[in-house]
Parts: sequence; structure tokens; C-alpha cells
Amino acid sequence: MGSITVIGLGPGDFGLITMDSWERLQGAEHLYFRTEKHPTVLMIKQRGVSFTSYDSFYEGAESFGELYEAIARDLVQRAASEDLVYAVPGSPMVAEKTVVLLRQYCVESGVRLDILPGMSFVEVLYSKLGIDPIDGMTIIDAEDLDRLPVDMPTGLVITQVYNPHIASYTKLSLMEVFPDEYPITYIHKLGMPDESIRSIPLFELDRQPDIDYLTSLYVPPHNHQPEFDMTPLKDIVHTLRSPGGCPWDIAQTHESIRTNLIEETYEVLEAIELQDPQLLCEELGDLLLQVVFHARMAEETGAFSLQEVIDEATEKLVRRHPHIFGDVQAADAGAAVLAWESIKKQEKKDRDSVLDGVPMGLPALMSAQKLQHKAAKVGFDWEEINPVWDKIREEVDELKEAQGEGDPKHIEEELGDVLFTVVNLARFLKVDPELALMNTNRKFIKRFHVVESKVKESCRKWSDFTLEELDELWNAAKKCQNS
Repeated sequence: MGSITVIGLGPGDFGLITMDSWERLQGAEHLYFRTEKHPTVLMIKQRGVSFTSYDSFYEGAESFGELYEAIARDLVQRAASEDLVYAVPGSPMVAEKTVVLLRQYCVESGVRLDILPGMSFVEVLYSKLGIDPIDGMTIIDAEDLDRLPVDMPTGLVITQVYNPHIASYTKLSLMEVFPDEYPITYIHKLGMPDESIRSIPLFELDRQPDIDYLTSLYVPPHNHQPEFDMTPLKDIVHTLRSPGGCPWDIAQTHESIRTNLIEETYEVLEAIELQDPQLLCEELGDLLLQVVFHARMAEETGAFSLQEVIDEATEKLVRRHPHIFGDVQAADAGAAVLAWESIKKQEKKDRDSVLDGVPMGLPALMSAQKLQHKAAKVGFDWEEINPVWDKIREEVDELKEAQGEGDPKHIEEELGDVLFTVVNLARFLKVDPELALMNTNRKFIKRFHVVESKVKESCRKWSDFTLEELDELWNAAKKCQNS
């Protein structure tokens, strides 16, 4: 069984080959180069060193991954009967895929592998661009750009930008993360007398005239704030709930603050109604706090985490939009709704009743609307609006009868029937009864404030006004707001 010794040819200048590597080159009985396309090769030949190149493998390979695998397996096969030296551009341990594969294959085959340290183009790049690697650096082969992190916290060096096709692929991959005009450093023949290091906008990468096997790139870190980061809010809630935090926050449970969630939701609705963007932003933040707070309490018991909440919502959106994220077609909004309802029905198929799934804590008007909507989906509904008007008159008459009887419980029951039927009417009119009543409440508040101000201006007490006088003030307020 033979062995493999891997050496590096340095970044380009013959003088940057280490003394140890040069001695191995001169003394090798079986010497193999991954490629002759390296600036030091001519000088090595001039010094009488002969070798075998793997350049012929490039022509038959369909991809670089296949190429590197073929080279590595051939070397291991040869090493079964000979001691060989394998030379690669730069350093064996920097962006050299064949060496990565050799480390795996040699272990599997029992071949001894020695890797000599060498100088890579990265050291030259640090010097030329004035970069301190202590600040962090990501080095990646152009063929591996599909593994490019979305959030790039460090500078990025891209090697093996062999030709315009790879340059175009590299550009498109980077443009998914960076702006089209983001400045990058184009590097050609680094460390050689005719090297070229120039700054170009990203979109011009594949338009460079000198792209070849000596081309690489440096992409400086994108110093931008993430578009979305819930960490500060999550950390604050964690601190508030931790030992030594806020006693009130620590004492809360899902049940104790459930009404807060309802209140915050209605405050969001009010901000929307007022068309106040700044207030809406504030109220959405308060509502988000409720979500984070409940998620934190659940995480403390091991039930679920905030990330699971986000993941579940994301997966559900993808699952219920196959016409966007799958191969289902939806010609219009109506078809999209039908697809959504069909998928939702499949997800909830274990429910016993058609009416299951309406939360008990909903406001009564909203609950009535949802119950009627569910019943209507199975055909339990009028086909037109006229019978609804008749039903309202019927329920009002029954309420009058109950009032005549004087039974509070019966009156309450019949009043509920009236309200339930009015909600049904709202469905046929395509009006949200909850929002309609909320708007009426606000309208009442505004008009009452006008009446209230008139009472104060008069320096009289409320009791000094007759109902007719107050009604006149009300009509004046109504007329003023309608004008």
C-alpha cells in the first residue's frame, strides 16, 4: 500500500512555494498536478520537474463535483501501488475540494495521507485589500453558492470563478442577498506581475473581459440591519418573566391575561377605523406583545416556543396556498377562497359538528356571524334576503309579547333571537355586524360629546334640561356631523 502527499503550489508567484513543498516536487517519483493552469507551472517545468496533469479530466466531467470526485478516486487507486505527490493550486487546505474528498477516501481505503501546509491566495488577498481575518471571513467555491447564507455577517471570498457562465451564476446568486449595485472587488491574477484588483458593481460581474481560471471575488460584509428581528421583544419578555423580574408579569397565566388580548385586538381595529398609521403601528406592537407573552409562558412549560408559533403559521400559509406555492391553478380570488376552504376542511376533518371551531370567547355578534356562516355552508340558510326581513318582524313581535308577559328571562331570550336574526340580515347585506355596531358606538360617543359640551357651555345641570331640549341638542350634533 502506497501513500499520498499533498502539497500546494502557492497563490501564483514561484517564490511563494514553501521550501518543503519544492523539495517534495523535486524528489517525487510519481508527481500529479490537478491542473497545469497555474502561474508557477512554467517555472517548475523550466527547472526540469516532470509531472502528470489531470486537465484531461476536465473535458469529460459534467460538473465540478463530478470532476473532483473522479480525480480523488483516481489518486487513491494509484496510491494502492505507489507513493505519489499531488500538487494543487494555492494551499491544500483552502477551498480545495479534491483534498476534502481525499481525506475521506484515504480513510476508507487505508491509504496514508500527508498534507503539507502551504500559502494560499487568501494571505495575499488579506495583504492587498488590507483585510484583517480576525474580523471574520467566509470562503466559498463558486460551485457551492447554493449554500450561501441569507444573512452574511462576514466578508465573502468566492474562488474558482472560471468562466463567464459561472460568473453569471455567481452574480444571480449574490443578487438574491445583495443589491444589484453592491460594490464588490474583482480579482484577477492575484499576486502576479499583471494582477488586476478593481471595484465593480455586482450587476457588471459577468461583463468583465478577463474572466478565467485565475478569477476570484471579494464581497465586503453587508452592514445592514435585518428587516425583521423579534429578539429584543422576546428577550424583554423573558427578563420580565424570569426570577427577579416584574412581580406582575411573573404572576400572569394564559387565563389571567386573555381579556388583554381581546382589548388589544379592538384597539387595533379602532386604529384602522381612524386611519391613523402611527396609532396602528403602536397598537399592532401591543398586540404582538400579547402573542410573544403567551408564547413565552408556553415555552416555560415546554408546550411550544415562539419559533414554533411562527413555523406553524408559515407552514399553514404555504399549505393553504397551493395555487401560489404548488402546482394548483386558481383563476381568480373566488377560486383561491374555494381552494383555501377545501384544504382547511381536510385539516379539520376530525370535528364532530359543522359548528365546531367557533371560539367560545368571541364577542356575541361575531360568534353569531361565524355560526350562521358555518350552517350556511351546508345549505341551512335562506336563498334570498326577503325571508330574513320577515323573520326579523316575527322575532320583534315575539319580543313585544314577552315584554307584555313581564318575564325577564323570556324577554332576554326573545331579544337574543332578534339580535341573532339581525346578524343574519347583516350577512345578506355583506356587512360585518361587529364593525357596524362598533362604528355606531363611536358615532354615539362623538355626538354625545357635542351635547355634553353644549350642556357645559350653558352652565346648567343635566337635570335642568328637558328630554325635548336634549333631543334638540342631539339633532343639532347629528346635523353638524353629517354636514
